[in-house]
Amino acid sequence: MTFLAMLKFSQRSGLTRFSSVRAVENFINNGNRDRAIFMKLRRKRVKPIALDDVTIIDDARLRKAITAASLGNAMEWFDFGVYGFVAYALGKVFFPGADPSLQMIAALGTFSVPFLIRPLGGLFFGRLGDKYGRQKILSITIIIMSISTFCIGLIPSYASIGIWAPILLLLAKMAQGFSVGGEYTGASIFVAEYSPDRKRGFMGSWLDFGSIAGFVLGAGIVVLITAVIGEARFLEWGWRLPFFLALPLGMIGLYLRHALEETPAFQQHVDKLEQGDRDGLREGPKVSFKEIATKHWKSLLSCIGLVIATNVTYYMLLTYMPSYLAHNLHYSEDHGVLIIIAIMLGMLFVQPVMGLLSDRFGRRPFVIIGSISLLIFAIPAFMLINSNVLGLIFAGLLILAVILNSFTGVMASSLPAMFPTHIRYSALASAFNISVLVAGLTPTLAAWLVETTNNLYMPAYYLMVVAVIGLITGITMKETANKPLKGATPAASDIGEAREILQEHHDNIEQKIEDIDSEIKRLESQRSNLIDQHPRINE
Repeated sequence: MTFLAMLKFSQRSGLTRFSSVRAVENFINNGNRDRAIFMKLRRKRVKPIALDDVTIIDDARLRKAITAASLGNAMEWFDFGVYGFVAYALGKVFFPGADPSLQMIAALGTFSVPFLIRPLGGLFFGRLGDKYGRQKILSITIIIMSISTFCIGLIPSYASIGIWAPILLLLAKMAQGFSVGGEYTGASIFVAEYSPDRKRGFMGSWLDFGSIAGFVLGAGIVVLITAVIGEARFLEWGWRLPFFLALPLGMIGLYLRHALEETPAFQQHVDKLEQGDRDGLREGPKVSFKEIATKHWKSLLSCIGLVIATNVTYYMLLTYMPSYLAHNLHYSEDHGVLIIIAIMLGMLFVQPVMGLLSDRFGRRPFVIIGSISLLIFAIPAFMLINSNVLGLIFAGLLILAVILNSFTGVMASSLPAMFPTHIRYSALASAFNISVLVAGLTPTLAAWLVETTNNLYMPAYYLMVVAVIGLITGITMKETANKPLKGATPAASDIGEAREILQEHHDNIEQKIEDIDSEIKRLESQRSNLIDQHPRINE
């Protein structure tokens, strides 16, 4: 009598409990699944992972990759930093007839509108990145980004060309948005695919170190220029100077990126393809976004949640707060900028520490702790910021900065690990830029909420909603620390670490085999008990 027939007899006789029947059904289903997996592995002729299969990452190439990726990211956030700190000036230059409150909202709105273009840039550059490689696409994005930022400094004022001034500003920002759609995701993938598995968190943290450094540089240049030429001349023509610096910075970034080789993970992916598949690679990725959304929907949701939690906090603190301090709290613009610069300098020191600790304790704890902290401390932080006492204002901003570090310290290492190599750029760029589309509205929405409600705590409530999203994400996302990227072989810093990784891999296999053997014994015992309960099976 077959096992399935035994189950049917047992069900008819009423002698088995529902839980036991369910256990037997699961045993049958698992058996069928395991047999299918076994046959699939046999057909593929899977060979054991050997020491030669572990990729040894050259330290010199790794440092060059991180420098090139971080500099491009600093270029991106240099513009965001400058734009946030000169928003009041841009409002007067490009929207002179509006009320001061509307001027700031309009300038920040111009900052937010390009985020509508970022998903298109993400889709475009994502497909190209999976088709031609990461290095080539990152060289293209930094060219577009530096030229479009430079062009902002060339746009005449509203007094000179009328309505064309804000239109040209918007077009330049849209070009930035299109290029940035492939910039951060490409840079994070580039660093992740170059990094050893045990150091991916630390190495990835330098990417957002570049972001914060870009903000510091942008803000510092704004303060320096204003101090040297005075506020009147700054409003007249000095605001253009920071945007002109984008071109030489972009050229340096292009030089560094052009000199780099393709990432080891992507090169492995290409090398494994047969000639027929190479033709398919030249035609572009065969996986549609619909397939990505259906097969990798959990990873997509985790990506979206983490990006929203990180970037809303980012834009709230580093883009909106200078205008909030100056316009809503009537705090000296120079003092407000200096406080934010001091906060960002502190973040630079904390950022790599967060990445280093995430390699030891995992990425998920930092997302969970950061989200809980944001939920609890958002209102107290804004109470301190609204106190009109310099030391307390600094303390409130510092609380938000440390919370932000807990997100940025792990984001660049977490996101690329969520998707396999052949769709990593396409999937991550799509999910990331859809999320940033929401997060990019933060400065505009925060300013609008404060103006319409006259409630200075609306930004805190905004952050609390985002904290809930981050907490759900942290609880549900998979831990990726110290694990190889999906679709790639393990990566190590040296041969000694490679041996350790290989031993851990074999130990993990042995443990899984022991767990399976234990489960088989448990199910066999349960099977014997079920047989003993039936009067006719043993006849």
